[in-house]
Amino acid sequence: MIATPNKHVPRHQIVPLGQNRARISSIGARSFLLEAPGDFDLASQRRIWALSQTLKGWADLAEIIPGMTNLLAIFRETPEEPEQIIDRLCAAWDAAQSIDLSGKTIEIPVHYGGEFAVDLAALCDLSGLTDQEVIRLHHQGTYRVFALGSAPGFGYLHGLDPRLYMPRKTVPSLKMEKGCVTIGGMQTGVAMLTGPNGWNSIGFAELQMFDPLSPMPAMMAPGDTVRFVPERIEL
Repeated sequence: MIATPNKHVPRHQIVPLGQNRARISSIGARSFLLEAPGDFDLASQRRIWALSQTLKGWADLAEIIPGMTNLLAIFRETPEEPEQIIDRLCAAWDAAQSIDLSGKTIEIPVHYGGEFAVDLAALCDLSGLTDQEVIRLHHQGTYRVFALGSAPGFGYLHGLDPRLYMPRKTVPSLKMEKGCVTIGGMQTGVAMLTGPNGWNSIGFAELQMFDPLSPMPAMMAPGDTVRFVPERIEL
């Protein structure tokens, strides 16, 4: 039975975030966003991966979209009793055991500096580090793919050294090139499309990481390990 409009879930937070308690918000009438409590870390993401496996057994779900320490559950129909959905999601989260996804290791050759590193100087000013130190800290990191999104094949990577955290731009670059190696907040990644982008570019990678004609278009997958390898440094 489809709920009448006055029973639609309002677009606001339903269950507040508390200690060891997930936050659940409604996104329209059929979708619920669950956000993990605690830090933005691998432990939280492992529980999100476990929750995703559990929800695959729910016949009334149309789609499950794991994100960065969060998960969007889209139901086939608007629930007549949203509170029951909230209770089910909370119970599933509480029961979720941490799992790890066994992924592959991807090495991405990077040209650090040069014409595409348009934000390297700003990152140095913000962090107080030299350009050599920024590059060293970035390529010495080991990163895990938490989720794919934003653009086809784009991997949200965890593991950036805190000294390299840099807020996203308030005014995006209008035409950042596909392949730019970027930092946005506490994450790093590689631009998949040429166009507006609010992340901060420190280099460039020529490796093709998304091929729509391939049986597996995206090179990255959740659980993969990523290493950035300096192919050239131009300062």
